[in-house]
Amino acid sequence: MSFEFFVASRYLFSRRKQTFIYVISLMSILGVALGVGALVLVLGVYNGLTTDMRDKILGANAHGIILSYDSAVLGRDLPKLLDNIRNTPGVTGAMPFIYSEVMLSAGGGVKGVVLRGIDPVIAPHVLSMLRHIGEGSLDALENGDAQGIIIGDELAKRLGLFIGGRVNLLSPAGQKGAAGYTPRVKAFEVAGIFKTGMYEYDSSLAFVSLPAAREVLGLPAGFLSGIEITVRDLFRADETAIKLSEELGAPFYVRTWMEMNANLFAALKLEKIGMFILLAMVVMIGSFSIVTSLVMLVMEKTRDIAVMMSMGATRRMIRRIFILQGCIIGLTGTMLGYCFGLGVGWLLKRYRFIKLPENVYTLDHLPIMITVPDVLLIGASAMLLCFLATLYPARQAARLEPADALRYE
Repeated sequence: MSFEFFVASRYLFSRRKQTFIYVISLMSILGVALGVGALVLVLGVYNGLTTDMRDKILGANAHGIILSYDSAVLGRDLPKLLDNIRNTPGVTGAMPFIYSEVMLSAGGGVKGVVLRGIDPVIAPHVLSMLRHIGEGSLDALENGDAQGIIIGDELAKRLGLFIGGRVNLLSPAGQKGAAGYTPRVKAFEVAGIFKTGMYEYDSSLAFVSLPAAREVLGLPAGFLSGIEITVRDLFRADETAIKLSEELGAPFYVRTWMEMNANLFAALKLEKIGMFILLAMVVMIGSFSIVTSLVMLVMEKTRDIAVMMSMGATRRMIRRIFILQGCIIGLTGTMLGYCFGLGVGWLLKRYRFIKLPENVYTLDHLPIMITVPDVLLIGASAMLLCFLATLYPARQAARLEPADALRYE
């Protein structure tokens, strides 16, 4: 044990006479611990909510879409195009789709929805939300006389629909008749009802088969809006998109989930930075207490400092003693904060005792996902603030002149 560490620990933990300074040091430790614990918990909840939102968005949408400036090219040689896409490194799945906006009418009213034509066989491998349909089945999209449609839970409630119920789909692409243009109307049978937990999807999204979408929209055979893809690494989707663009060439182009949701995730990232700065202020308050504690300790230990310097202790050693004291307080507070934050986080994740209203949020419990980089960043920030708080008291202690300190002793 070094001389500086020995003296620093004695000053911190053996204060029988300086009870007031000892109490301030304890408050400093508790302040740092509360700040670190709050940061761990809040960032863990933020990560949990963000991850849940991202998973739900990517459950209803693919990781990327391939579009073309010439829509006729997409359906010209579809099997070969799909093979080229699937053989591109990083791509794990591909599915053609049709996208349009239509009106659904039933006994419960009329609602505008986003209609997506899909391949029922390939769709579950590309859209994860279709792997766990609450009611019904994808296989029923082709249902003999009446073609099937899959709708969201909120949309079913709005229109009063259930499995096997009939709904009319009105296409904006009209058909010419004796009385002029009239909207195309086709009856569908509800083949499935899904629930993602996101109101936007559950209330305004519907799936039909590709042939049914072409028929009701009046599109030519083989028409496609684009091709949805999934990639092996979500966070390297842009690299895969570049490879696909080079492989397919003009007139194709690729858009990724990061590009299509850039504004949303940029806003969430800004919120995370704001929360980190706000809660770091709690740690800073604890570090201010460290300044107070060390300044008072320097005043109390003036004679001790002078004696140590008279016996050969250098100014650098004196400075190191008080810096070590602040770092010990910071390290103790950080460890206690870790125990508090990680402990409460584990309890939240295991027992889910904080419930959320399902009609407001996308899930019924408070999610939490604590990551190692966040924990390390929080600890490093706390230790840095505590270290900076020691600089002024340590500098003042090191500048003390032994002769002046002992003059009136």
